[in-house]
Amino acid sequence: MERIIDVSQYIYNEYKRQSGEAIDEMKLHKLLYLAQRECLAITGSPLFSEVFEGWKYGPVSKEVRMYYTPEGMYYKGLRKISTQAAYIAKNVVLQYGALASWKLSDISHNEISWKNSRKGLAEGENGDRPLLLDDIRKDAEKVRPYDAIYDMYYDEFEDSEAAQ
Repeated sequence: MERIIDVSQYIYNEYKRQSGEAIDEMKLHKLLYLAQRECLAITGSPLFSEVFEGWKYGPVSKEVRMYYTPEGMYYKGLRKISTQAAYIAKNVVLQYGALASWKLSDISHNEISWKNSRKGLAEGENGDRPLLLDDIRKDAEKVRPYDAIYDMYYDEFEDSEAAQ
């Protein structure tokens, strides 16, 4: 299992490689959440064990907030992530990276995990309740995983292989 800080740096680098710009912190948090959700949808296992909190603008990682800078993650001891983790993270950046941070926030506000973390809080209240992994699993169940590199949904790969 990866560490969220290492996945954050990978997403930061991949976003910059694709767009030529540094990723803003809000977008980074949303792409991390989507990477966790996609990993659960594809593999059934979490990408990392660290949790998100239900901040008013969507899921946020305290650890990433602590080490984020516009120049990258300010954390000594960053590690390279696995090939599978990199593939999932890159795919998330390809699928969602072009969307504005506020659009990604809107997407996260429709997730069961975020809604459940916000129960009992007033609209606009920051909130610090965790998004439960079981709730993110529920969010992952409604996702039809898409491979932006091959421009196919995962369930279409079987059809493609059968035709050969």
